[in-house]
Amino acid sequence: MLLAIKRKNEFALWILMANMFIVMTGIGLIIPIMPTIIHEFGAGGKTLGLLIATFSLAQFLFSPLAGDLSDRFGRKKIIIIGLVLFAFSQLLFAISEHLSVLFISRMLGGIGGAFIVPSMMAYVADITTIDNRAKGMGRLGASMSLGFVIGPGMGGILAEFGLRAPFFTAAVVAAMAAVLSIFFLPETHQVLKEESKTSTVRKRESLLKQLAYSVKTPYFPLLILMFTLSFGLANFQSTISLFSDIKFSFTPMDISILIVVAGLMGVIVQAFVLERLIRRFGESWIINVSLVVAATSMLSLLLAQGFWSVLVISAIFFSAASLLRPAINTMVSKMAGSEQGFAAGMNNAYMSIGNVVGPAIAGALLDINLSLPYIFGSIIIMVCLFISSKWVKSSIDKEKLEENMG
Repeated sequence: MLLAIKRKNEFALWILMANMFIVMTGIGLIIPIMPTIIHEFGAGGKTLGLLIATFSLAQFLFSPLAGDLSDRFGRKKIIIIGLVLFAFSQLLFAISEHLSVLFISRMLGGIGGAFIVPSMMAYVADITTIDNRAKGMGRLGASMSLGFVIGPGMGGILAEFGLRAPFFTAAVVAAMAAVLSIFFLPETHQVLKEESKTSTVRKRESLLKQLAYSVKTPYFPLLILMFTLSFGLANFQSTISLFSDIKFSFTPMDISILIVVAGLMGVIVQAFVLERLIRRFGESWIINVSLVVAATSMLSLLLAQGFWSVLVISAIFFSAASLLRPAINTMVSKMAGSEQGFAAGMNNAYMSIGNVVGPAIAGALLDINLSLPYIFGSIIIMVCLFISSKWVKSSIDKEKLEENMG
């Protein structure tokens, strides 16, 4: 019986990984193509930042709702809705002829992402124990990173057949993922009783109330850390393609190779190194060391001389970033208890806030000076390190106090 349950959970995890890979591939498609699209519409770095921020804004607004809905009605339904929305957004982007339609497409894509990511994280929490949760989150994170790696490569290749071809492809594949989930993804979460539904809705009926409620949770410092981290990392991730295009005249294929190779390093680290590091050193150590590496590599980009130096620096940065988010996600999940959907939704919401503000500011700074986004981003990441160090110290002091009282 236990073996059958284990196999069922493994199968479900593989489907989740496939869905996450498809979604992140669709998101990654836009990276090497975006500079060309921006030039077509006569826009610059500010518009690029706003387009990226629009996606994240929608994620922020709808992630808490999606997390609660997955607690109330089950993970599977919310994941499928998210996949359908994401597929439609990709189709809309492919046929758009006006800049305003691109923004609408990005908004719908962000809503789809809001429904997908927290529900999948909560799903992993449903089918794992405290002991093996880091492994499950790491595998889901690896599929996320791999999709983000493959996406730019596919975007550069498919763009040879037409600038909109990658988005038509992404729409079809996302729709296929929705169908796959309908027939093969089992539901894990037991839907709450009517009384529980009522109390949950009353307790967190609006976004502001959900944010207020999150302040009272024991993992709130981790949510702040996720916001600050996403804010800093988004500076690098949202501007690297335009930075490379302007400073080194990289082609879409050059940018694709850059993102694929650098991102692949992050995937390898996440898939084969993360769990071992967590077991040996713990999540807190991983977070602090990765923050230092990320900030250093971001500043090093200003000294890059060409393709190979940008590639090496980006590989180091992506490797550090690939360790940070799963480590934080695992810690939040361990502290969430029975509110896995809500915790995952809020975690995604705080991440989305950072992803909204980060690219918007980075794009504007890029128009002023190419170096500013990376200087500013490294400062924000060091703020992350300060927050993380203070939280770890307070947690240790609290544990010592409890031991002495015991």
